[in-house]
Amino acid sequence: MTRSVIELVPTAEDRRIARHAAAAIALTVAEAAIPLPLPGVKPGLANIVTLTVLARWGWRDAAWVSLLRVFAASLLLGQFLAPGFFLSLAGALASLLALAGAARLPRRWFGPVSHSILAAFAHIGAQLALARLWLVPHDGVFYLAPLMGGAAVLFGLVNGLAAAALLRELAFRGENA
Repeated sequence: MTRSVIELVPTAEDRRIARHAAAAIALTVAEAAIPLPLPGVKPGLANIVTLTVLARWGWRDAAWVSLLRVFAASLLLGQFLAPGFFLSLAGALASLLALAGAARLPRRWFGPVSHSILAAFAHIGAQLALARLWLVPHDGVFYLAPLMGGAAVLFGLVNGLAAAALLRELAFRGENA
């Protein structure tokens, strides 16, 4: 009886996605250590990486980075298949859908900042909807919408500005990170 061996050879693209996913995972894990005044309100620093990947290599690579981050960070933080994992996954999927549409908008008027704010609103909208449907079967959960919307604007703006600055710096250096 002979055994067949399947060898997977990673491509340069695989390595690039893994590198960016690792950076996003590190930011997520670091963010989990920061005490926050309100539960569920996080800056979403890993989205800076996703926005940068979206601008440089497109939606497909950004989707890989975002989803790898959700799964790996939930495993590292001991939240895999817990409610927080599903809330994070719902937010990431909604953000990716928003970014799929936003990436098609004219770059002259829409860039990392507007993409970040749109993605942040989609993220929080999906999380509130899932929380209402699954965790808190009462419309009172929507009283959090203004607070969460304010956080989406603030953190979407900050992360978008950070991604734009990073993209300018990488372009200035001519790097292909």
